[in-house]
Amino acid sequence: MFKPLKKIARALRAPTVQEREMAYLNASNDAIELEYRMRQIDRGMFRKGF
Repeated sequence: MFKPLKKIARALRAPTVQEREMAYLNASNDAIELEYRMRQIDRGMFRKGF
């Protein structure tokens, strides 16, 4: 009974900060770009305003 509601809720929720950071890191093309993106995250790129 609640399965369809769970699916809808999961589809409508916004991605968490951790999920956005991981997606950003996974989009890197090489090790240098990965390190650059890791530094950006460490500096708070996704956590501004919190």
